[in-house]
Amino acid sequence: MKKVWVILGLVLMLAVLLAPVVFADEQPAAAAAEAAKIDTGDTSFVLISAALVMIMTPGLALFYGGMVRTKNALGTIMQSFFIVGLISVQWALWGYTLAFGPDINHLIGGLDWLGLNGVGQDPNADYAATIPQLAFMIFQAMFAVITPALITGSFAERMRFPAFVVFTLLWATFVYDPVAHWVWGVGGWLRELGVLDFAGGTVVHILSGVSGLVICLMIGKRKGYGTEVIMPHHLPMTVIGASLLWFGWFGFNAGSALGANGLAASAFMATHFAAAAATVSWVFTEWLHHGKPTVLGAASGCVAGLVAITPAAGFVSAIPAVIIGIGAGIICYLAVAVVKSKLGYDDSLDAFGVHGVGGTWGALATGLFASKAVNPAGADGLFYGNAGQLTNQLIGVVASWVFAAVMTFIIIKIIGIFMKVRTDADQEVQGLDLTEHGERGYAYQDITTGSPVTFTVGNTGLESETTLAKKTTLA
Repeated sequence: MKKVWVILGLVLMLAVLLAPVVFADEQPAAAAAEAAKIDTGDTSFVLISAALVMIMTPGLALFYGGMVRTKNALGTIMQSFFIVGLISVQWALWGYTLAFGPDINHLIGGLDWLGLNGVGQDPNADYAATIPQLAFMIFQAMFAVITPALITGSFAERMRFPAFVVFTLLWATFVYDPVAHWVWGVGGWLRELGVLDFAGGTVVHILSGVSGLVICLMIGKRKGYGTEVIMPHHLPMTVIGASLLWFGWFGFNAGSALGANGLAASAFMATHFAAAAATVSWVFTEWLHHGKPTVLGAASGCVAGLVAITPAAGFVSAIPAVIIGIGAGIICYLAVAVVKSKLGYDDSLDAFGVHGVGGTWGALATGLFASKAVNPAGADGLFYGNAGQLTNQLIGVVASWVFAAVMTFIIIKIIGIFMKVRTDADQEVQGLDLTEHGERGYAYQDITTGSPVTFTVGNTGLESETTLAKKTTLA
């Protein structure tokens, strides 16, 4: 409890310190001459795209929430939903300026825009000349929100909520924000090198997937993993979540054109075809390997395709998008169904297998299929005569992998000094819904008496999920 008050005190202190900066920056309405530079169509498109990206994180909550066991449904959903609030505040206070502020040595943004000081209704030509900088900022905020939420799939059902909160805040600040500057910030070293990442293959997916792998290795397997059957509790919920992700991803990728234009249409098209192709290739690969085509496989396949096309969406045409999607479905399925089972690590909801592996494939595929005929501001890839672009993409991939792995390891080690990261065995058996949040996602009743069943924290008569299911039913 003392730790909670310490954290709240630090947050309050930070707010007080930033108040003079924030309130000194009373942003006036744009003058008529400045307003003429803003394209209302582009602005509308980017704001709508930001809203689409925002709905992806609650969609991810449902996608992940349906894949865990009943006793952890709320806890898993809570992680993604809470991140929407936590990282939005972090982005407003210091995240945006670290990622996109004036460059410092090609590594990080300066503190010029701390508390969004100087970020107003006028365009910033360095990033988008036809929309208010506020529109660009809030669009990028939604990327910052969903990225750490993706990591939660790797440690689902076994991380304590206080540790999760501190990790998320530190990871966003010391991992996401710097790499976002490297790749997208004016002056960032990977951007200067020529690495292409249209909407986040390195920044979003490789960072989250690799970080997830490191965490799941550090905190260990779930109790019963490999010896008990651990099944998704609500696949319809997962499919609803996947559908929201597919829908929102159009804003994610097409919105990254930062204008209602032909490039946005091209990115929209590439996004859909890659997702569709990956859905098909994952299902058929699973069918051949496993013997049955599953709904979970179809949902996972579509997400794998969306992940893989993200870095390439604004640089490739239709057929390369289909090829990237087909490759994503096959490669990610093998990573999840074959590699993970052979190596034995417990990446609970396959954050690494889908996002880490899919993001890596997509970043490298961008170096193969990118074409200046699609986007003159990009570059040609290997198949269009520029082998150097594949080299650039490989450098971006390696840098993202190494930075994510090292920094995540350090952050978890530091957090472990001050608080417990993983739940106790007894708490894990009862489930995080009850032990971390004091709630249950579903009401139960005794199948013989019809009476409601009450669960209490600290109950010594712990029962397995299987035993509980035999004695109770949903009310």
